[in-house]
Amino acid sequence: MKPAENLENARHTLAHLLAAAVLELYPDTKPTIGPAIENGFYYDFEFSSPLSENDLEKIEEKMREILKTWKEFSHQEVSETEAKKIYKDNPYKRELVDEIATKGEKITLYTVGEFTDLCRGGHVAHPVKDIDSKSFKLDRIAGAYWRGSEKNKMLTRIYGLAFASKKELEEYLKQREEAEKRDHRKLGKQLELFTFSDLVGKGLPLWLPKGTIVKNQVEALAHEMENKYGYEQVSTPHVGKEELYLTSGHLPYYKDSMYPAMVMDDGTYYLKAMNCPHHHIIYSSKPRSYRDLPVRLAEYGTVYRNELSGTLNGLLRVRSLQMNDAHIYCRQDQIEEELSNVIKLTQEYYDLFGLKDYWFRLSLWSPDHKEKYINEPENWNFSQDSIRKLLKKLGVKFVEVENEAAFYGPKIDVQFKSVIGREETMSTIQLDFLAKERFKLSYMDKDAKENNNVYVIHRAPLSTHERFIAFLIEHYAGAFPLWLSPVQVKVLPIGEGHHAFAEKVAGTLKSEGIRAEFDNSNESLGKKVRNAKVEKVPYWLVIGDKEVEAEKVTLESRDHGQIGQVSLDELISKFKTEILNKK
Repeated sequence: MKPAENLENARHTLAHLLAAAVLELYPDTKPTIGPAIENGFYYDFEFSSPLSENDLEKIEEKMREILKTWKEFSHQEVSETEAKKIYKDNPYKRELVDEIATKGEKITLYTVGEFTDLCRGGHVAHPVKDIDSKSFKLDRIAGAYWRGSEKNKMLTRIYGLAFASKKELEEYLKQREEAEKRDHRKLGKQLELFTFSDLVGKGLPLWLPKGTIVKNQVEALAHEMENKYGYEQVSTPHVGKEELYLTSGHLPYYKDSMYPAMVMDDGTYYLKAMNCPHHHIIYSSKPRSYRDLPVRLAEYGTVYRNELSGTLNGLLRVRSLQMNDAHIYCRQDQIEEELSNVIKLTQEYYDLFGLKDYWFRLSLWSPDHKEKYINEPENWNFSQDSIRKLLKKLGVKFVEVENEAAFYGPKIDVQFKSVIGREETMSTIQLDFLAKERFKLSYMDKDAKENNNVYVIHRAPLSTHERFIAFLIEHYAGAFPLWLSPVQVKVLPIGEGHHAFAEKVAGTLKSEGIRAEFDNSNESLGKKVRNAKVEKVPYWLVIGDKEVEAEKVTLESRDHGQIGQVSLDELISKFKTEILNKK
């Protein structure tokens, strides 16, 4: 395939090629539409008899055969009457013709080789020259309702993959295979970290004992880091009155994303969708002096979002989520330092977890879309310029995107390219100059006058427990570092005669705060070791006659193989050092 900028046109061309191959092999098939999509293309068909995955190879071979004859495209404009005559036996194409005619657009047909299709254009000029026959592959079959409506007929969708070269296709397939191995839903079940139940409700994760350990370790780290950076911990209820969310702006603007109202005898309540309104109330609970600022309030608070069931995706998209949330209340002259510290805190987290492939995205307001934003141009210009200068000063990689700010201020999103190639937003830092008005936030300045120019920084460097742990599962492929692993070491006696010493070793490790598990099953040592590897335990201890006699253990590592015999004191020292360093 030719240059990358031509890739979308090549993918569109391949959708036509797929339709041509299908029609040659199954002449009574009714083709509908076939666009280019991310990583490839698809085409929807109505087949007279069911198609299976086994048929894809035959269709793909036919595509390569036809491609050799596709020299160049030609096109012609036709009238509505002519188009309907051409597609008299295809109600789907006739519906498209009606739609095009209603909009007053031109009806165009594109022809290449022996194949003609209703199309607006956007192809490669010379398919046989511009498309490498080894750079595409048919991928899978799925059902798809015509025009995406369940009221319409179910069609057969054939997906294809297409890249600029055979090498890129192979790299993508390899990456996807790795992604399947690292899928947090699969590993979460295998490692007994979390589960879901339709009886509890969709999108409401249940953390199992091992998953709760991981979650608690991440939260403990957050408390440790936030204490280091001067945050105070607070706790707020899971519900709030309607008036609170009207004041914050969540109602009515975010009402569709909130759970339905609960009418009580003293008013109407909602499950909270954000912690910030509650934190604003805490800030205002007593008078503040300019000397008190900045005030940094942090909480791992549980919030609830009424996500559509079709959008839920393991831990990545849930309805109950615990946010690594905090709000910093500061003066205008403190903004740069506070934002700088938030960015440094975020980078410190990422260094600790070994996360490297990330960059910052500065989302700006647009003066051309003032209806979307709070009308404070001076604040917008000041805050955006301040953040831009800060990012440059810190020397971090960042891009700017216009018209994507929050309605109350600019934001910095931390974008990640995950180990499985998925780009996503992990952390968000937002500067808010609307909360001061809605919640009457203020402080007494140096002249003992009330000053309501309080800026609020919203930040969640570790996103939510759910999303971040899903990310970590995939990042580590389930093989957590020692400090984070639910089971840190397994104690494996070779035979029954070694159980007493093995149990003593496990008990000593537990008393030292090390998460040890004693395997007293009747399985062979080989099976016990295999189980430890499947469970991705960082270390295991083998105990046999020699170990009992020497009162030592043989240490083996998931990552480094056999280490050798060590005393219990040496082992505890090694583990504690590794856990403390979080390496």
